[in-house]
Amino acid sequence: MDETGKTLCPDCREGAGADERRSHHSEKTINELVARLNRIEGQIRGIRNMIERHVYCDDVLNQIAAAQSALYGVAKLLLEKHMKSCIKEQLAAGKEEVIDEVLKTVFKLMR
Repeated sequence: MDETGKTLCPDCREGAGADERRSHHSEKTINELVARLNRIEGQIRGIRNMIERHVYCDDVLNQIAAAQSALYGVAKLLLEKHMKSCIKEQLAAGKEEVIDEVLKTVFKLMR
């Protein structure tokens, strides 16, 4: 349990400081997340350039929607991996309070 009262799976603590939680995703997952984020970063730069070039507002808004959708895709993938690793491990250890943590996160994503 950390200083906030959250229960941590042992793998989340590996290589972390005293008050830091860490993920333990595979290199494949990390590479996939980073690749998606790099594409989103490019989309954001493109949106900025569109605004600087005075591109028609509707076109810019469509690109913003595409970037938001891509970012939501990253969140869904990360949530899936989190559920299949940290959450699964903590539930198997009988630490059901992790359900409240993941529910809070899901509710934030649904806003």
